[in-house]
Amino acid sequence: MKQFSAFRFAAPFILATALIGAASPISAAEPSPSQPETRPMKIRLTINDQSTTATLDDNATARDFFSMLPLTLTLEDYASTEKIAYPPRKLSTQGAPAGVDPDVGDITYYAPWGNLALFYKDFGYSSGLIRLGHFDNGVGIIQASGKLKVTIEAVNR
Repeated sequence: MKQFSAFRFAAPFILATALIGAASPISAAEPSPSQPETRPMKIRLTINDQSTTATLDDNATARDFFSMLPLTLTLEDYASTEKIAYPPRKLSTQGAPAGVDPDVGDITYYAPWGNLALFYKDFGYSSGLIRLGHFDNGVGIIQASGKLKVTIEAVNR
């Protein structure tokens, strides 16, 4: 008899819980409204009336750089491997790796000096280097000798 009494008191709670769960319109497969869909950060680089695009990575340093756009900078050759330029302020390095091994076409930030580095030749691992993104269409636009004036702008915001 005691078992039957306990069930009699628990039955309404079990029934209410089942009804609330069944009436809920939210499913686990639906995206959460608190997680907004992120769009790729696309940029356009224009040098001497020629343009190319690049896609930035989703990291704090790249987002900080993207927030500064549009920018007009002077690119200078460095070590016959990369073009460098100095943004108006240092970028965030929150969560950045200790360094990276850049590939041809990588757009990076060298934290110790506070400069951008756009690689047109292969280079080895460098401590303090943070990858920002990569050229979409090659790097021929930055291979001209001498200083180059570049305008960098967001393609989508």
